[in-house]
Amino acid sequence: MTDSGTITPKRPNGWLRWALVTVPAIVLLGLLSARLGDSGYGNPWFDRLIKPEIMPPGWAFPVAWTTLYILMGFALALILDARGARWRGIAIALFLFQLALNMAWSPVFFGLHRIMLALGLIIAGTVHVLFADRATKTAQLAYAVFTPEPTFSFLGFRNPVLWLILGGIVVMSLIAITPPLLRNIRRNPIKDMRDE
Repeated sequence: MTDSGTITPKRPNGWLRWALVTVPAIVLLGLLSARLGDSGYGNPWFDRLIKPEIMPPGWAFPVAWTTLYILMGFALALILDARGARWRGIAIALFLFQLALNMAWSPVFFGLHRIMLALGLIIAGTVHVLFADRATKTAQLAYAVFTPEPTFSFLGFRNPVLWLILGGIVVMSLIAITPPLLRNIRRNPIKDMRDE
């Protein structure tokens, strides 16, 4: 441990070796999940759903999700490389839990057409993230970065500001998706396709 409170990793670039495996594996799992669910535009059921006006264009989703899966792969590599970290096993389990929720969403929503179950997966993932305080501490162990005050910060924002921003995003998202969600629950796009 240095005087500044940081712990230097035993192998500074050891996580890169893990990333050579974890990044492609998670990207491939994401691709498999999307294929199993017949995700996105081109899915007749999804094309018939009423969508919010602020929905991004179709090309944005594969770009965003590929980027997220790459970052998840790096995060897993950092956790796997944190050998000897006290909560490493719990961090791996929490990571795998959120990954399973992520991977289940496309088949549930696009494949099974279960809108409310897919919403439940999103809520479960959100609750998982909000209450994974130990996971934050474990992530600090995995990143081998400690500060004198052990608070979570994201893009330089400390807890209160971060939670206000995230809360605003969640509230605005819920406001945007509620009318189309309610309209789609009341109608049956499969029945509509059969009627044509």
